[in-house]
Amino acid sequence: MSEPDIKEPRFAFWGRLPPNLRGILWLITGTFMFATVDVLVKHLGQTFHPLELAFFRYLVGTIMLLPVFVRLGVDGMKTEIFGLHFLRLGLAYVAQLCIFVAVIYMPLADATALSFSKPLFTTIVAVIILSEVVGKVRWIATAIGFVGVLVMVRPGSGTVDPVALFAILSAMSFACGNVLIRILARTEPTTRILFYYHSGGLVIGFLTVIWVWKTPQGIEWLLLIIIGVITTFAMICYVKAFSVGEASAVGPSEYIRLIYAAAFGYFIFSELPDLWTIAGASIIVGAALFIAQDEARAGGKSRPG
Repeated sequence: MSEPDIKEPRFAFWGRLPPNLRGILWLITGTFMFATVDVLVKHLGQTFHPLELAFFRYLVGTIMLLPVFVRLGVDGMKTEIFGLHFLRLGLAYVAQLCIFVAVIYMPLADATALSFSKPLFTTIVAVIILSEVVGKVRWIATAIGFVGVLVMVRPGSGTVDPVALFAILSAMSFACGNVLIRILARTEPTTRILFYYHSGGLVIGFLTVIWVWKTPQGIEWLLLIIIGVITTFAMICYVKAFSVGEASAVGPSEYIRLIYAAAFGYFIFSELPDLWTIAGASIIVGAALFIAQDEARAGGKSRPG
């Protein structure tokens, strides 16, 4: 008699995929989710103030992570560096608010491309705050990346979009916040960092949204909630991506988000990137990719799994 067929465990094929491929797939999924959030933010931003959109983003994220925070317990929430947590969440809140403004009032491809200047600012902030040693080649790549920013913004041309400054401020604030995470991670567990980030953002959001509150109607409630849900899941995808694959192999997949943004912008909002956007975005992405590769070479290997 032949042996009976043994069914393969569900999703077992996923575990057989190479770690880097799994990481890339996680990141591609996360970037698509973030691009989808941008579409919703741009649509709802015609009706709701960016402060209200940010409030719902933190409210829903906090609710979704509440079971994790409950398991953390009161003792797990205690910290001796509350001021650093507060500074980090403040920077992250400003960054979130600014990118919402940029997405609402700029073409999606432009806002997304400028947000990719974050690694350029991270290099500078890490040198100032962490006293990291950066080689000459990386400094050159950073300088070239900022040339790409200038190409997109075109100062002195008489056609500078002031909203672009919000996108740049967002990238700079995210960079500062990410460097602070490196400092926090020395003594603070990830769940505690997430707790202060979400709960603090929710408090700030509540104190600011009361001045601009507009009661959603019908499906608007659902769309506002979806922004928070998708953003939270996208963050989880990013964590999974970089916990499984090597940063140098997985990281470049993030720039697929620019393709998503350009496609959504064209087909949904009839936005067509101009040559300045394409040229500037190419320079920024190229410089950011080089910096990511350089950082990966300087760092350790990823965890298998």
